Amino acid sequence: MTPMNEQDKDFPWWLVIAGGIGAYLLWRIANDGLYAQVLAKLAKGIEITVFVTLVAFAMASVLGLLLAVMSLSRFVVFRQIARFYIEIVRGVPIMVLLLYVAFVISPALIEGVNVGLTSLGFDPVRPRDFELLWRAIIALTIGYSAFIAEVFRAGLQSIDRGQIEAAESLGLSPWQRFRLIVFPQAFRRILPPLGNDFVAMVKDSSLVSVLGVADVTQLGKVTAAGNFRYFETYNVVALIYLIMTIGLSLLLRRLEKKLRQREG
Repeated sequence: MTPMNEQDKDFPWWLVIAGGIGAYLLWRIANDGLYAQVLAKLAKGIEITVFVTLVAFAMASVLGLLLAVMSLSRFVVFRQIARFYIEIVRGVPIMVLLLYVAFVISPALIEGVNVGLTSLGFDPVRPRDFELLWRAIIALTIGYSAFIAEVFRAGLQSIDRGQIEAAESLGLSPWQRFRLIVFPQAFRRILPPLGNDFVAMVKDSSLVSVLGVADVTQLGKVTAAGNFRYFETYNVVALIYLIMTIGLSLLLRRLEKKLRQREG
C-alpha cells in the first residue's frame, strides 16, 4: 500500500480528467440553449438538496454523538438501547426507511397528536401539514445517525486512557474531561470518516425524490419527462452532484491535511 505522504505527492490526474469533463459540460450549458434551459429548471432544486443535506446531517451528528456516548456508558440499559437502535437502523435500507417514516411512522404520530389535541379542545392537525420534506429529513437523520454513532464511538475509544486519568487527577468533572480532553482529540481523528458520511448524504439526499420532494433529482425526472431529452437532462443532474461531492471531498482533504500538519 502506498504511504500517505507518497499519495499526497501524486499528481491528481483524475481531477484533471474530471475537470475537463466538467468544463465541457459547462461550455455546453453556456452555448447550448437546451442545456441552459435544463440547468435553469434544476437550479431550483439545488437549494432543497443543500437544505436537506445540511439539516439532516446536523441532526444525525447530534443524535449519533448521543448514541455513541450511550453505547460507552457504564449503565447497561443505555448500552443496550444504543446497540439495539444502531443495529436495527443499520439493517434497514435508506429507501425503505424513507418510505416507512413517511407513510407509517408519520401518520401514526399525527394520529397520536390529534388524539391529544382533540381531548384538549384544539383542532386536529391535518396530515398534509406535516410536509414530505421534513419526513424525508427525519428519515435521513434516523438512518445516518446509526452510522455516525459508530464513527463517534470509535473516535472516543481511540483516546488514550492515560490522558483521561490525568484529567481526573486534575479534578476535572466528567463533562469537563469530555469537552476539553476527549472530544477535541476524537473529532480530529474521526473527521475523515465523518466527512465521507457527509458526502454520502449529499448523494443519498437524491432518494427524497421518491417522496416527490422537489430536489435536483426530482426536478430532473420531471424535466426529462417533459422534454424527452434524457441524455442532456441527466448530464446536467450528474454534473450538479459531481460539483457538490468532488468539491466537498477536496475541501475535506485539505482540512485533513492541515490537521495532520498541525499535529506533526
